[in-house]
Amino acid sequence: MKKFLGIFKNKTFVKLFLATFTSQMGSIIGVTAFMFYLLDRFSSQPMYASITELMYSLPTLAVFFLVGVVADRLDRQKVAYYCDAICAALSIILLFAIWTGWMPVIFAVLFLRSGVQKFFFPAESGILQGVLNKDDYATSAGLNQLVMSVFMLVGNGLGILAYWLVGIYGAILIDGVTFVASALLIKACTISNEAKLPNGPHTWKDLNPKFVLKDFKAGMVYILKHKLLLSLIVGFFVFGVVNGGFSVMPVFILKYKLAPQTYEEFSIILGAMFGLGALIGGVIASVIVQKIKFYQLIVIGLLVSGGFTVACSFTSNTVVFLILVFLSAFGIPFANIGIGGWVPSVVDAKMMGRVQGWVSPLMMVSQSATLGFIAFSFPAFLSVEMLYWIVGGCLMIVGIFYLIVLPKFAEDKKQPINQSAPSSV
Repeated sequence: MKKFLGIFKNKTFVKLFLATFTSQMGSIIGVTAFMFYLLDRFSSQPMYASITELMYSLPTLAVFFLVGVVADRLDRQKVAYYCDAICAALSIILLFAIWTGWMPVIFAVLFLRSGVQKFFFPAESGILQGVLNKDDYATSAGLNQLVMSVFMLVGNGLGILAYWLVGIYGAILIDGVTFVASALLIKACTISNEAKLPNGPHTWKDLNPKFVLKDFKAGMVYILKHKLLLSLIVGFFVFGVVNGGFSVMPVFILKYKLAPQTYEEFSIILGAMFGLGALIGGVIASVIVQKIKFYQLIVIGLLVSGGFTVACSFTSNTVVFLILVFLSAFGIPFANIGIGGWVPSVVDAKMMGRVQGWVSPLMMVSQSATLGFIAFSFPAFLSVEMLYWIVGGCLMIVGIFYLIVLPKFAEDKKQPINQSAPSSV
């Protein structure tokens, strides 16, 4: 607890933390409200909900080669600031697109806004690495997990309430306002040049295709030379499958199996149970992260979450299902905090953006493929139970994989792997 309180003495961290909080809160409200808007308007076409989620993940494939290079070569503070500012403007454009009711335009705006958002987190991760001590990385990861758990607990409920009370237009407007708040907080931060520009000053003119390709390749070489990073990133590919499934299957199982007439109300309860499980799991994981090895935390979380996710498919009782959802969510923070505390402690600050630039596309490739597969195969070929088998099975497979390969890296978890960074850095 002292570590959590101590980290808040860092004013720059507090502003960055609040910026991330406001941005994520608005996005969750907007995304949730829009999904229920589509399910109401196109109730016989669930593919629209899957396509909407696809518009949030697919843009990674269009910008993946740029995000890491931009975060490492340009001013990270300005990158994060302009990401929020542009997303706020696109939220206003989205309002007019929804008003026209033309789905191709709506999906195009969602695609563009999501593409801009992809630049935020590599830049923000790099800034955090520069403003925190290494001993604070695990604490920061735990704190971020607790915030994510709170969003899980109340995020869907807030999104649904916003949709009920102020409609889709009001929910998207809230989304835009939170982006503005996040941008102002980012701009108010006082950040050293070493944290903002770890590789020295560059401009957009420097980022010609040859330079970008060389830097992107440098990130790949850096990962391939270090087996710990490579092992973790292999698992991230499967996490994309999990993210894709979890983004739609809870609503689907309620609407098409457990509570067809009251799925909106039960979605609030489902979100609360999932968030409560993640919140309690996050608190416990944050306490024990200093006492056990990172790989043990990761493996426990994946096996627990995967096992109970599979179990969710075997019940037709809503109460039992909610209990199983709580238990599956309980394990997720263990893996998130373990990975979140391990990666920044071993990655060279000069390479953080490019490492993140490789993680995101790998996850999004599998996430986009999963959403596309669900959009065209559910319910024609896949049952909702099968979705839970696929997602839960992936979690357990990665857990077993990590149990085999990660223990040998445990002793070196605090040693930065910068001794053989590519010469292009």
